[in-house]
Amino acid sequence: MMKRLDGKVAIITGGGTGIGEATCHRFAEEGARVAVFEIVREAGEKTVAALEERGFEAAVFPVDVTDEAQVTQAVSDVIARWGVIDILVNNAAIPGANTMTHALDERDWQKVFAVNVKGPFLCSKHVLPHMMAARRGAIVHFSSIYALIGNDDLPPYHATKGAILAMTKTDAICYAPHGIRVNCVHPGSTKTPLFIKAGETYPGGYDAYLQMMQAKHPLPLAEPVDIANCVLFLASDEARFVTGASLVCDGGYTVQ
Repeated sequence: MMKRLDGKVAIITGGGTGIGEATCHRFAEEGARVAVFEIVREAGEKTVAALEERGFEAAVFPVDVTDEAQVTQAVSDVIARWGVIDILVNNAAIPGANTMTHALDERDWQKVFAVNVKGPFLCSKHVLPHMMAARRGAIVHFSSIYALIGNDDLPPYHATKGAILAMTKTDAICYAPHGIRVNCVHPGSTKTPLFIKAGETYPGGYDAYLQMMQAKHPLPLAEPVDIANCVLFLASDEARFVTGASLVCDGGYTVQ
């Protein structure tokens, strides 16, 4: 039986951990050859080793998505290896400083925008010509529920996710004539390593943090694979008539 991504080549940024890692596994399970873009080489190698152990085809490309020369080289290396790029998932991001705007250092603001906005821009910039030549492709950006609603923390992070939403809509219109779809996901709280780390420093510990966060979500909190499945849909041909869309995957958080 044909799988949903049979014959596809997918770049997944930040594929060494969390939702990115889960997305690598789901894509491979559905037949994709997976290019893991990861600034922490050891994390990327761990993901690739796990995929290869399961019989899947994958490779790690150590790359800082804020460095255009590195992105250019990594994209060229993917083309040299597999000849095509069908899917780009811009997952790599950092939360940045949890400091209110009036006290935020400009360098902290710039660092978050470099990873969370410049990174997806550079990866898209260098992947799009290959997709345009093939007249097909799917890009999935990671936004956040905080591009849709407000919260009293992480001002630069939330601002970057609003920028990603706007980028998604603009590029969806610009590249539809080339057969390229551009969509984004808006995850709610997900049990990633970052979530667990945050819980460990919460007053009362991880269990108290989990209880507090669960109270905000009508459905049980997401595992990384739950978000990966949403990305998989948008990247697959099942979503061939979907572009410029915002897929909210937040367990009901934003509908309350």
